[in-house]
Order: sequence, then structure tokens, then C-alpha cells
Amino acid sequence: MQKVTLNNGVEMPILGFGVYQIEDIELCEESVYNALMEGYRLIDTAAVYENEEAVGRAIKRSGVPREEIFVTTKLWIQDAGYESAKKAFETSLKKLQLDYLDLYLIHMPFGDVHGSWRAMEELFHEGKIRAIGVSNFLNDRLMDLIVHHEIVPAVNQVETHVFTQQVENAQFMKNYDVQIESWGPLAEGKNNIFKNELLVSIAEKHQKTVAQVALRWLIQRGVVVIPKSVHKERIIENFDIFNFELSGEDMEKIAMLDTKKSLILSLHDPKEVERLSNMKFHD
Repeated sequence: MQKVTLNNGVEMPILGFGVYQIEDIELCEESVYNALMEGYRLIDTAAVYENEEAVGRAIKRSGVPREEIFVTTKLWIQDAGYESAKKAFETSLKKLQLDYLDLYLIHMPFGDVHGSWRAMEELFHEGKIRAIGVSNFLNDRLMDLIVHHEIVPAVNQVETHVFTQQVENAQFMKNYDVQIESWGPLAEGKNNIFKNELLVSIAEKHQKTVAQVALRWLIQRGVVVIPKSVHKERIIENFDIFNFELSGEDMEKIAMLDTKKSLILSLHDPKEVERLSNMKFHD
């Protein structure tokens, strides 16, 4: 498995498995188990997904040594703040049946993120988390965190796919040694991605699928990807992207698909911020 090295020296697989919107707990467990059996070693979940327990069971059931698996979960807005972040971390750890996390992310740039980050820095220094980072942070929010704290986020997980390419933001992150990670690498099927003429033609040329081309394009840019699927054949398909390479011409053509705006989640929209901030889950 190809890996990236984070700013603290920790290695992270460039391809992982995400479990967002897999609400059926048994299906989630089975999907994570299938992913681990196929060879995935990065598993990405979050408290607000309410499936951490299923992920934990799948990891245990797989028999894959703990040190081989890179587990990410995230702190939700309702748990932002120093004390509540520490409690939320322990809750997640218990649900996952783990002794430590590989990566813990602040899920959204809202609420008391500075209090949360102080707590996460302490947990990192205590050895309970191997790396800490953020998700959905725009450049101004990322800089605010960097200048006010000791530890620079290791990762920023943001919407990134062929239609929302995050080119300038990725360069900003690179300047500060923050690894970009894509959520929604297949654009959640939007813009009719799987029928896109350019992507179809490139896929046919390489005897691959559109999904494989879209994922390959991201990892060749150095972007960590976490595609999600509950279908075993798709889980296998998404993993099979290391035996071909897109040409410079392919990469440049796909770069032309960039809309330079979000297709899935706009954090510039006050109504969206209000909706997310009021979203609760059962811990």
C-alpha cells in the first residue's frame, strides 16, 4: 500500500475506506470487514456517523494486527471544547474498542475549536493519538489554528474530487505541511460523474472504470482518498488502482473539469453552518 508521511513522521495509507452514511450497523460492520479482507488499512469514521461500534467490531473480527490498521475518527460540534473533547475522545475510543487512535480530527470548524485542539494536543502528548488534524477547515480557519497552537494539524480532510479540485487550498496546505485528504472522492455521484465523457474515454483507454480513474487522479496528486461502498465488488474495484498510471495529458484533461466550487457542502453558507451546528447525535 502506498503511504504518505505526515508532518510528525507518522505514515498514513493514501487509500482508505470511509463509512459516512452507512447507517445500517450490520451492513457497516460487514463492509469494513470486507474492506480489511481486501487489503484496506485506513478506516475513516466519525462520532456523528453513529457507527464507530460497528467499525470496532469489524476490526476485531478481521484479525488484522492493530498496528497495521490506521483508524481515524472525528470530534463533532456538540462536543467542541476542552473538557467535552476529552470525554468525546474516550467515548469514541471505547466504542471502537481501541487503546489509541491513529488520527483524530475536529470534524467542523465551528464551536470552541481552540479548546478542542488544546485537549487533542494533550492526548497526542500522552500517546493516545498518533496524529491530530482537522476536517472542512478553509484556509483562514486553518491558519487561525496554526498560529495559536503548538501543533500544526497533520491532516485537513476536505471535499475533493474531479469537480471540486481544491488546487489552491491544497497548495496552501502543502506550504504548511498539512496533508490534504479527500472526502467525497467520487463526488457522491453528482454531475453524472460516472457517465462523464472525458472520464469514460480515459477509463476505456486504461481498461479501468470511471471510479478507478477518479481515485487514481487524486492519489497521483498526493491526495489521500477514502471512498465508501457497501457493495463488495465496488470495495474491491476501488482498491484496484495501483496497477496503472494516468499520463500527464490525462491529468491535465481531468484538471479542466474543475468547477472551483463545492458540489456537496458549502461552508460559506450561514444556513448550512446553522444546520450543522444544531445537528445532534446520541453518544
